[in-house]
Formats: sequence, structure tokens, C-alpha cells
Amino acid sequence: MQIATVMPPDAGDQDVAAPCSDRMVPLLSATRLTGTPSAMAAATLSYDAGPDGLWVGNEVLRTYADDGARRAMADLRTLIGRCPAVASSGQGDDGGYRFALEPGPRLGDDSVHVSCRMTSGTDTLECDSILVRAGTTLLVVQEQGNEPGGDTYLDQLAEAALHRYQTTGS
Repeated sequence: MQIATVMPPDAGDQDVAAPCSDRMVPLLSATRLTGTPSAMAAATLSYDAGPDGLWVGNEVLRTYADDGARRAMADLRTLIGRCPAVASSGQGDDGGYRFALEPGPRLGDDSVHVSCRMTSGTDTLECDSILVRAGTTLLVVQEQGNEPGGDTYLDQLAEAALHRYQTTGS
């Protein structure tokens, strides 16, 4: 098991009306969000289960000075509604991304489950995320690049992360 604290910067006030392209994948997959948080913290956990098994997950906590958490979730829903499928540049018809909003746990003031499927030829990988808004804070728990079905414990991880946040001084 390895834990790291590396995170990409958020997208700031990026135009959510930009054309659907593979440059939008970080926003569509909730790896990056619109808006500018006043504080961010992240942890990446990877678990090596053997030669054929690697699970990678992230937990990112963003705090906003205003209603940025609400706006970031609204922008994400708008983007996925407008760009549910994105072709990978250089992959032709054999590769791309599909995004969807799925039912997830009802947590915090608002929550959403983002489902992502990446295909390249006959290979499929997933990157599912659960976003939970609690007031001006946005908690994102994400599993990435895993085999289909790798999100088995994602709801429980999001619930535990929210509980930990709420009990340590929200």
C-alpha cells in the first residue's frame, strides 16, 4: 500500500461551454473541477493485489470561500449532460470515454456518482467518482484506471471520508 499527496490544480473559471474534446476529460471525470477553492488537500492510495491486480483511489477535499462547491457540482452535471461521450485523439473509432451520472449514496447537502468508462480497442477501464457537498466543502472520492467492477467499495469509502471530515472539525 502506498499513500501520496499529489493533486492537479483545479480548472478555475474555465468555460463550461467549450467544445467536447479529450481536453475536457479531467473535468468530465471530476479529476479537476471548475472554480477556485480557498484550500485543497488530497491523498492517493494504491493497493497492489498481485501481478494482475492494482487498485488506485484518490480522496480530495476542497473548501470554498463562497458557493463554489455548489457551482462546481452544477458545472459537472452540465458538462456530463452535454458531453457524455468523448473520442480519444489518435484512437480513431477504437477508443474514447463515456461519462454518466448514476445513483449513489445520499450524503451531505448534495451528492453525485460520476461513472467513467475508457475504451481502447477491446480493453475497458473505469474511473468512478463520488462527489459530496457539505456546505462550502466538496469531498471527492475516486477510483481510477481499474478493471470493470472496481468501484465495489466506493460508496462505503465516500461515507467514511465524509464521516471523518465531519468529526475532525468541519
